[in-house]
Amino acid sequence: MLAKLGLKASADPKQLESRLQYHPEVFEFYTSQADFNSQGLERLEEAIFQVKDQSTDKIVLHHPMTFDGEFLEMITPEKLFPQITHFLEKSTNDLLQLAFDHDCQVLVHGSYELRNKSIMDYYGNWEKANQELFLRLDHFAKLGQDHIMFENSISPLFYFGDPTYDQLIYQKVYRLAFDISHSFIKMQGSNSKLMASLKTLKDHIVHYHLVDSMGEIHDSLPLGQGKIDWSGVLDHINPAATAIYEIDLKDMNNPLEQLQSHQYLMQVEKTKQNSF
Repeated sequence: MLAKLGLKASADPKQLESRLQYHPEVFEFYTSQADFNSQGLERLEEAIFQVKDQSTDKIVLHHPMTFDGEFLEMITPEKLFPQITHFLEKSTNDLLQLAFDHDCQVLVHGSYELRNKSIMDYYGNWEKANQELFLRLDHFAKLGQDHIMFENSISPLFYFGDPTYDQLIYQKVYRLAFDISHSFIKMQGSNSKLMASLKTLKDHIVHYHLVDSMGEIHDSLPLGQGKIDWSGVLDHINPAATAIYEIDLKDMNNPLEQLQSHQYLMQVEKTKQNSF
């Protein structure tokens, strides 16, 4: 793998300008509830044109995380939360329309953290909840075809790192977005389990979120500031996949921590090449 610069931003003009001056090879838009009206979607479409014109055609549209303060869990029961499930379906369709129109990718979370206890209580047990999850992912996979991917969580559902569950997910043949830190955190800071998961799922991974962690909480650290073995990660990356640095920024109009992470990974890669 030759490390490519992948940056993330909203469609906000200042954020966009701050990223595009570095001409990233991969660009990911994060979206929020506010983007899903006619004005917001129009602004997002204009931003897609801008990225394509100035930088790259490798563009990922990240599905919004929340609706009215609630995480958009894929298994949210319509009976309990009809507005949330309606927004989840509509927003995914809106992004897929953009993706088909402009040859982009849509990233949807299989799960987040399942903080709302009533959701799992509704299904009664993990098996039923996971069965419902796969049904909904099947639905969106059929809808999005080669324009959709599903990201791993740190919840009891759709996480990467357990060998048995990884095999279940692998057999579903979903197009996967692998967040390195999510797997590391879910596996309680185990680099060996992270590497095994990267290796198992490699052929179906189409996109990576490169982000460091101490392996305890969702800390979103710059690369090199956590405990993830990045030299080992590089050994198991699918070279055909895209990747971006998904790092918490001190200033949303300055991608400094993303850029520093890219410099770090290039140095790790250089060191590996020189050791051969």
